Amino acid sequence: MSLFGQGRSFMEALTPQDRATLLALGMPRTYGSGEIMLRERDTTTFVLLLRSGWSVVSVDTERGTRLILALRGAGEVVGDLAAFDQGPRSATVTALGQVEAVLVSGGRFRGFLAAHPHATALIMRQLSARLRSADVERRSLASESVLRRLAARIVELVERTGRKSGEGDAMVIELPLPQHDLAAAIGATREAVAKALRFLRDQGVVRTAQRRLTVTDMEVLTLLAEGRERPPRAGPPEKFPPGV
Repeated sequence: MSLFGQGRSFMEALTPQDRATLLALGMPRTYGSGEIMLRERDTTTFVLLLRSGWSVVSVDTERGTRLILALRGAGEVVGDLAAFDQGPRSATVTALGQVEAVLVSGGRFRGFLAAHPHATALIMRQLSARLRSADVERRSLASESVLRRLAARIVELVERTGRKSGEGDAMVIELPLPQHDLAAAIGATREAVAKALRFLRDQGVVRTAQRRLTVTDMEVLTLLAEGRERPPRAGPPEKFPPGV
């Protein structure tokens, strides 16, 4: 399961000339932290080419909660599905911090793809990867514990956005994701995520602060993400807390 796109982003994979042509078709936009860039069920068809910053892709559930599907950053395109089929937006995209983007109308984007078959192939590859990721995510929700899903998310966040904390091998996650967003990113309740984080803190795997998470033992976190217990040190392996 993955919150991030795999491989090079759409814009990075374009030739410099094609990238410049596409960017010239739109207008620059700046979104502030927490601002909605695209709204689920809207009938707009423009796409956003992300130049800097991070955005959160999410959907509302029937229970009135939010499920985070992905994080999208510089070089990626959002809103492309509605541009293709001209149907309602399938998800909401919200700025996570300030985001710089270029807005291109759906018609111009479709025209660009029609004139650039390589770009069309890149978009189709991107859509295929998202479908595969969704299949993996459904299997994860049905079969994996909250602790394992949370550990896997944290490992992914460290690998993509982490930085050295200056304390040995400890890593700090740069994205300001509060507990309710971590819960939304793994399809769990905030209470269940709080319980799993407490377990990770008690085991010396992470430290938490206001919108800040530091991983102090990446080896153990990776083992938990793989569904394995903590390796024995001075005594027997730790057991997962019941229900987590």
